[in-house]
Amino acid sequence: MHIGLLFDYPQGGDGLERTLALGFAAAGLDPASVTFLREETLGLPAGRAEDTAGGFARLAEAGVDLIVGPSISDNCLAARDVADEYGVPAINYSGGERTRSAWMFHYQIGSLEEEPPLLVARMGERGFTRAAVIHDASVVGDRYAEVLGWAAADAGVEITGRAAIDPLAEDLTTVVGDLRAADPDVLVYLGLGAASHAVATAMADAGWTIPVLANSALMFGYVRPDWRDAWASWEYIDTIAEDNTWRRRLGEQDAAAAAGPIGTATFDMGRLIGHAVGRAERTDRAGLREGLERVKQLPAASGYEGTLMGFGVWDRGALKGPFLVLRAWRDGTTVQVDR
Repeated sequence: MHIGLLFDYPQGGDGLERTLALGFAAAGLDPASVTFLREETLGLPAGRAEDTAGGFARLAEAGVDLIVGPSISDNCLAARDVADEYGVPAINYSGGERTRSAWMFHYQIGSLEEEPPLLVARMGERGFTRAAVIHDASVVGDRYAEVLGWAAADAGVEITGRAAIDPLAEDLTTVVGDLRAADPDVLVYLGLGAASHAVATAMADAGWTIPVLANSALMFGYVRPDWRDAWASWEYIDTIAEDNTWRRRLGEQDAAAAAGPIGTATFDMGRLIGHAVGRAERTDRAGLREGLERVKQLPAASGYEGTLMGFGVWDRGALKGPFLVLRAWRDGTTVQVDR
């Protein structure tokens, strides 16, 4: 079987291949029976979604049976349409449910639609009633802000101000100052994460110590340890939990993979593919799509214990249950937040 790996930003090493192989083996699929073909593209926010879609097309034309990727919702929307055009089953690992289609399956590393209600619920737990919102001006940021607005209205939380920013912004002094002027009791950051450091820096420079809640963008801390201290007072959404049995099993085989959400998700995607092959009547593209639809009720390595994964006919979202985990960066380490 030939699997394409589609990246929407440059990657080094073979970490994805190795962790997928661990998932294959856990599902009873011999990793030696799988060969990989890689396509590395530069999609949004630094490049173009069209380039990632082109990478998908190249993999499809090379004859792969299934594609894993891409990972950023803006780029996945473009790749989704190419998957349907070529009839190639794919699993993206973004946060956007609108990336799903007849041929595009979705493993949720975060959720544009499900994180905002959780953040609003956290506001209620901490007694916040007035929120300022700063979000990326992008498909990802706009969707987060839209859903947060719905959830806030339902909960009676007032949005005191809202600012849409360049996803790659480096100086947000004026924006942060304008939001502060409305005297909110919590600031919410929503986006891909690249601009989150600029938010933290602007707040520190202004001496503004208001609590901050953030979406899964703060997963950036896994690859940018130098940013973690700036988020010391922030809480954010993640997808790894300390009580998860399958994540602990992964950690026994590969501690580095289990230490973060991407490695944990990759292991799960390998298991989903392995079980799909076992359930497929044939391993061509259509057979693998049907095989994925037949995977049900697998315990996930992501999320709290009890999170399940699987697909179905017109069901393209892998994770079911409590897969979103509240965490914070404390003393340079991500810790689970008790609620």
